[in-house]
Amino acid sequence: MAETLSSEIVDQDKNLWSGGKPPMKVSYGKLMMWYFLLSDAFTFAGLLIGYGALRFSMPNWPVPEKVFNKFPFADAELPLIFVTFMTFVLLASSFTMMRAVQEGHEENRKGVIKWMILTILGGFTFLGCQAWEWTTLIAKEHASIHTNPFGRLTEDGIYLNADGSEGEAFEAGQSYLIHNIKSHEAAHGESHEGGHEASVGHTEPGDYPDAFIDQEGYIHRKFKVTSGADAGQIQSEPFGPKAFGGLFFFITGFHGFHVFSGVLFLTIILINVISGIYVARKNGYEMVEKIGLYWHFVDLVWVFVFLVYYLI
Repeated sequence: MAETLSSEIVDQDKNLWSGGKPPMKVSYGKLMMWYFLLSDAFTFAGLLIGYGALRFSMPNWPVPEKVFNKFPFADAELPLIFVTFMTFVLLASSFTMMRAVQEGHEENRKGVIKWMILTILGGFTFLGCQAWEWTTLIAKEHASIHTNPFGRLTEDGIYLNADGSEGEAFEAGQSYLIHNIKSHEAAHGESHEGGHEASVGHTEPGDYPDAFIDQEGYIHRKFKVTSGADAGQIQSEPFGPKAFGGLFFFITGFHGFHVFSGVLFLTIILINVISGIYVARKNGYEMVEKIGLYWHFVDLVWVFVFLVYYLI
């Protein structure tokens, strides 16, 4: 009896430490993916928290609705419509990824291929939209990590006309965009004799007399302050916080890198699915499920980026 009991204890110890049963009934690969996603979540959380701290400490931070109001082939201002479309595309790709995982559990190779192709197309569409958004901000509105032409007025005032008379009034909190000479004249079909250099750094008669033009060719509109300690003073629109452009390009670029990496991995796994590598494993296309976890994470992070950077 004692020998039988001792034998059972030895067998239990062997089974306990053999590693045959994965922890939490999750495979090693999926567990490592969860560890990676958790560490990546901390990185994005730190970036967004840092953004929030700077955002609410600067009263002249631009209003997102005024910055992100462009749409391809449309001249009208459509605040946040384009980025909403980008969000819809990415969320739709999350649905197609979910369907690919479901088809994998059913060992349906054709279904996995179909839904993964749609997911990859969604990823490429999102990247194309982000490229257009960056191009618009950099090439047309001259935003960069060093210069932020978008700002918000911190005092009430009145813009001055070319003859010095009072023009359009504004209230504190209103956003503005400091135009570049080249982009401004291209948009209005204007030009000056002697080129742009003749009006950069100072004001010539007839060359934007209602504005101050700095050495880089940015047109700062003049205004008279009507309230606060500076009431009655003539000022010009200052550049917005540099951190706005730096944080925008870094956060959205970091997320875009994740999307690009996801599309690359999806393509590699799709090729493996087509070749039939996963058929023999009979594990419900676990590799598809693991890349699905990553893709859902990327989509979820974008929801927080959209909420924090574009809506608040």
